Amino acid sequence: QVNLAESGGDSVQSGGSLRLSCSLTAYTGNTYCLGWFREAPGKVLEGIASIDYNGPTDYIPSVKGRFTISRDNAQNMVFLQMSNLTPEDTATYYCAADPGRCPPLMKSFRYLGRGTQVTVSS
Repeated sequence: QVNLAESGGDSVQSGGSLRLSCSLTAYTGNTYCLGWFREAPGKVLEGIASIDYNGPTDYIPSVKGRFTISRDNAQNMVFLQMSNLTPEDTATYYCAADPGRCPPLMKSFRYLGRGTQVTVSS
C-alpha cells in the first residue's frame, strides 16, 4: 500500500516557475521509482519525469531542460522544479510511484496521487 500526496500547484504567468512536492507513505520495505505524470485538458495522461531511488533521472523531450525532478529519500519526498512555463504546461500533475527500478516513462506506474492543478496563462 502506497499513498502519495502532492502540493504546490498554482496559477502562474507564462515564463514563470513552480515547485511541486509530493510525500510518499509506504507500508512495505520496498524502494520505489518516483515520477511525475500530467493530464492536460483533452489529452491523455503522460509520464514526464522519473527518478530512481539512487538518482538516475529521465524526462520527456518537451520538459527536458526546463523541469528538474529530485528526491529526498530520508524524508520520502519527490519534487518537480518547473521553470520557463508555457500555457502548454497547463495540466493536473500527479505524483507516481512504482516498485524497484524506473520503467520507461511511456509505461504506467503502479501508484498515482490525487493530483495538483497547474495553470499557466499567457
